[in-house]
Amino acid sequence: MLLWIARILLWIPLSILHPTYIYGRKNRPEGKAILCSNHRSNWDIVLYLLHTKEKVVILAKKELSKNKFFGFILKHLGAIFIDREGNDINAIKECMKALKEGKKLYIFPEGTRLKDESKILGEIKSGLAMIAIKTKTPILTVWHERKPKAFRRSNIYIGKPYELTEFYGRKLDEETLNEANSVVREKMLEVYHEIQEKKEKNKR
Repeated sequence: MLLWIARILLWIPLSILHPTYIYGRKNRPEGKAILCSNHRSNWDIVLYLLHTKEKVVILAKKELSKNKFFGFILKHLGAIFIDREGNDINAIKECMKALKEGKKLYIFPEGTRLKDESKILGEIKSGLAMIAIKTKTPILTVWHERKPKAFRRSNIYIGKPYELTEFYGRKLDEETLNEANSVVREKMLEVYHEIQEKKEKNKR
């Protein structure tokens, strides 16, 4: 109930301040999925959640829970806060539980915002791959085209789902997780390049 109240109260002012359009909604499967997103701004997850009716659980760094503004919004939008400094087993278990219940889990695999706008994507951390493999959950890339700015339209693109099936049943050691991270990175970059190709075609 609190989730819907938060969405209703925030939707009108934030739709004016940050108009947003989501492409590829049809790519989202029914039931559980991991939404694997690039990270440009603290607004990324807020803008996505305000434009979907689905129940989405967010994995967010615990520092945001201390921010009065974003902490309040994220708590009421259903966030799981994780300690990035250590192996936060409880947060990981909460994520797996949410997926087993058929919910969607929104993760920033880079672990932090990419502040250097000259770069496309930062280093991929192992948490997302580990959760996806252990729960056998499909992954979708969610690509935020650019850092949101007031009164400028923000475009969000959703790629087609895929699974890390080649890693199912394997021991999840460092080497295996690094391989899985490479696949996640490649899939994210595929969506980025598809966006660029479409933009080039539209210019012609």
